Amino acid sequence: MAEELALDLEELRQLHSSAKRPRILSLISSEIRSLEKQVSSLQAQEIACFIHLCSWFQQILQLQASKEDVNAAAPPPTASQIPTPISTSVKAPINRALNYVSVSSFSWDQDMDKVKIYVFLEGVEQEKIQTDFKPLSFDVKFHDVKGKNYRCAVPKLNKEIVPEKCKVVVKPTRVIISLFKASKGDWPDLYSKEDKLKPNLDKEQDPMAGIMDLMKNMYEEGDDEMKRTIAKAWTDARSVKAEDALKSYR
Repeated sequence: MAEELALDLEELRQLHSSAKRPRILSLISSEIRSLEKQVSSLQAQEIACFIHLCSWFQQILQLQASKEDVNAAAPPPTASQIPTPISTSVKAPINRALNYVSVSSFSWDQDMDKVKIYVFLEGVEQEKIQTDFKPLSFDVKFHDVKGKNYRCAVPKLNKEIVPEKCKVVVKPTRVIISLFKASKGDWPDLYSKEDKLKPNLDKEQDPMAGIMDLMKNMYEEGDDEMKRTIAKAWTDARSVKAEDALKSYR
């Protein structure tokens, strides 16, 4: 809708530049002003919807993280039912000549004690992960994932971590990297302010699409409560956009 209005607006401006008669110029100018208001309104609605989804997505990540913490604290019925974390001292044998695909898109969440990074990769095998945790950086490599090798790394973190406590846990559709903070507190960002090597973001990519992909993965894997939470987030976001659209026609 917004794209179509933008194209109409561009064509009207071209007509306005070539029009001669005062009446025609006045009519075109009036229509241009009307379309400009509609485009601005739609853009504002899309931004509001995006912010609303971001807020809900943050709540969903926090809910998921709290559940995983509870599950980790519960005594296991059998050792085979719990994913075995990889410590910093365990490394898979790696060929130095391997090529890696950089994981530039991931999500993260935190509490006062740790930071959790969610890498959405399917087909990862626990024994084919190589980790390198340092006080101010980490480098995790995933080998032979559907024929490719992936790498998730942050060269300089916002604050220090405890390398020997950090771990990686493999889930069916994602990998969770847990970074334990050297001192309790809230991190304003995952990266250091001096870090110039943050993942490149595709400016052409719709930011809403990335969030929707993450929510889809979490929905497919989540339990009934998680599915209800995500469904409510989507419904509420759509309701906000619909209400704003109705207001613009009143």
